[in-house]
Amino acid sequence: MGEQQDMGAARQTYAGFLSLLKWGTIVTAAVTFIVVLIIAS
Repeated sequence: MGEQQDMGAARQTYAGFLSLLKWGTIVTAAVTFIVVLIIAS
């Protein structure tokens, strides 16, 4: 029974990690685009 609880916690942690990774990638791409625009002008 304890293994099922651990698996649920692991899935929740992994889902949080993927969400953070997704938003981090989007923010990094946006900041990179802005910096390129600033440098190009």
